[in-house]
Amino acid sequence: MTKIGLEVHVHLNTLKTKLFCSCPTDYIGRDPNTVVCPVCLGLPGAIPVLNQEALNKAIMVAIALNCEIAPSLLFTRKHYFYPDMAKNYQISQYDGPGSMAIAKSGKIIINNKTIRIRRINIEEDPAKTIYPTGSMLTSKYTLLDYNRSGIGLLEIVTEPDIEDHKEAKDFLEKLRSILEHLDVCDCNMEGSMRADVNISIEGGERVEVKNVGSIKDVEDAIKYEVARQKAAVTQGIQIKRETRHWDSERKVTVPTRSKESEEDYRYFPDPDLPPYPINTEYINKISKEMPELPDARIKRFIEQYGISFKEANVLVMDKALADLFENTAKLYKNYQKLANLLVNDYLRWINDKKLRIIDSKASPNNIADLLNMLDSGIVTIKIVKSILPDLILNGESPKEIISKSQLTAVKDQEYLEKVISEVIEEEKDAAIAAKNDPKVINYLVGKVMKKTGNRADPQLTNNLIRKRLGL
Repeated sequence: MTKIGLEVHVHLNTLKTKLFCSCPTDYIGRDPNTVVCPVCLGLPGAIPVLNQEALNKAIMVAIALNCEIAPSLLFTRKHYFYPDMAKNYQISQYDGPGSMAIAKSGKIIINNKTIRIRRINIEEDPAKTIYPTGSMLTSKYTLLDYNRSGIGLLEIVTEPDIEDHKEAKDFLEKLRSILEHLDVCDCNMEGSMRADVNISIEGGERVEVKNVGSIKDVEDAIKYEVARQKAAVTQGIQIKRETRHWDSERKVTVPTRSKESEEDYRYFPDPDLPPYPINTEYINKISKEMPELPDARIKRFIEQYGISFKEANVLVMDKALADLFENTAKLYKNYQKLANLLVNDYLRWINDKKLRIIDSKASPNNIADLLNMLDSGIVTIKIVKSILPDLILNGESPKEIISKSQLTAVKDQEYLEKVISEVIEEEKDAAIAAKNDPKVINYLVGKVMKKTGNRADPQLTNNLIRKRLGL
């Protein structure tokens, strides 16, 4: 039996400033060690001051994940001696004697299964470690960029309820959708959502794979580590408790150090950050101001637009895709056809090219125009699919693309009858078979479409073939 628990670290990158100081959060692309101050560098005498909006975001996430919220906010110092935290401790939270996390005992439901949330912590992020001449294991030296140090984080820790890489993927995708809908995190930014993956199989100790940077890498790390542990147990090798590193290039985990215990971190309350009370009135106020959550949005999509649960679920799992659907639905009222296009064609093309929804330049106006042209018979569905890449990559209007490429649907009956005659002459056996099995007509229609560069009107072509065959 495999048990998997996740410790998901979420950047509060929609905040304007870091967790305990006024340094801005938009550090990506800045020169190293320029977005820093005495507080986030931990210089002597610097006093941290809590970012109130960070607490508001944390409480929103706790409500969305059905958690019990603590009566007061308590910060602790987590001591460790690695160079990515200049003051040799991290301001975090500890769920133990004399202290508590901001929230605990929550849940997320995926595929009718409950994944329990053990706790949610608020903490600061360490500096970014850079290995200039290779990987963590091969680089000759290490550089540190403290621009990231002090960025607000939520640590969301699950119980070991996840059984395989597919459940881990589904959990992380739903969590990401919740965070995006709450505007807690822009999950498309580099390093905005990382996970430590705890994996154990029957007969072995728990192994932690640290700082896995994407959902795909979490899947791959779990598949590799489960296979490695099972192979070791089969050979009589004991799985020891340790921390491992995920090498995303070689797709393997490698040992880094023995796993620390809680005693090693020497937790104690931070004297610079006194307890902050959290009353019911404060929680209720935040709850009333929360935006629509994914589950509620899925339900509304089904009721308001008449689409299936599967389509609504795919749309809402990426907030940008759900927003694109709703904004286009204001302009184009055949909601089912719109959902089909986005879920089956638009999204497939995005995924094949390894793009993100936010990278697309296709506007709601252009998508609505394209579907209106399909409805009016100006273009065929195959033409629609062929010009989607231009809409997505270049933001061109469908009218411009079609005019430039001469892609309008062919409805010239005399021309189509000529092409049909050619196809029937070339496909005599299929033409005979179509008289007994009308489904074969679709094959002949496909041949006509191919000869016309997918521009033949499919319905008119079908009718003309039937007429020609006396059906």
